Amino acid sequence: MKLNFLAAGRVRMKKSIYVAGADRGETIDLPVSSALIRHKQGNVLFDTGCHPSAVDNAEGRWGPLAKVMKPLMAAEETLLPSLACTGLGPDDIDIVVNSHFHPDHCGCNQFFRKATILAHAKEIDAAKAPNAEAAGYLRNDWDYGQPIEAVHGEKDLFGDSSVVLLPLPGHTPGIVGALVGLDRDGQFLLASDSVSLRLHLDTDAAPRNTWNVDLQLKTYADVRRIEKAGATVICGHDDRQWQSLRKGSEGYE
Repeated sequence: MKLNFLAAGRVRMKKSIYVAGADRGETIDLPVSSALIRHKQGNVLFDTGCHPSAVDNAEGRWGPLAKVMKPLMAAEETLLPSLACTGLGPDDIDIVVNSHFHPDHCGCNQFFRKATILAHAKEIDAAKAPNAEAAGYLRNDWDYGQPIEAVHGEKDLFGDSSVVLLPLPGHTPGIVGALVGLDRDGQFLLASDSVSLRLHLDTDAAPRNTWNVDLQLKTYADVRRIEKAGATVICGHDDRQWQSLRKGSEGYE
């Protein structure tokens, strides 16, 4: 089995959302990523990043959200060109796992027409709620008519414990991570925005865009337990960590 980390966008946001005490005028640049898992039973994408139309027309794609999340990427830094570097195209993907349905994590879902989308049942409910858009859920990103399989609790994706989806609520009601076990390079916990920055895990600090702080702090404890057992925690938007990872065709096995 192989694991490849793929560039899927880059955005600028107010630093005070993520770092307590930051000046309101400060900003932080955040990488947006996807992960490709190549298993003998199928190819899986964990998150699909930002839609490429946001490069030139963020307001048209994201509406009012574009005022707080500004794209910094070029077209070649979105998911499809990154995926092409691995020798695969959209039709080669069998499963898309959306950690959650915010637009920087599901923006390219539409291109994977042959894939089944997996998301937690609570996340599906949150995305369909009457106030969903105010909570950051944009239907034109997450709902393109593909079948969506609801995940309840933990899910062993292939029945061999190599890819296990884990509920990690707090940032949103139904956010999930993926615990990936590789023969040579060990375990990786794809934590997405359950741990946006390493700082949050190390200081037990929930960012301002947290849906439920109590659940978030419990998730941090669960993630630390998984890390202590030997897994490498891959944060959702930590630029320092992102720079240190092998990316594109240079993956992990």
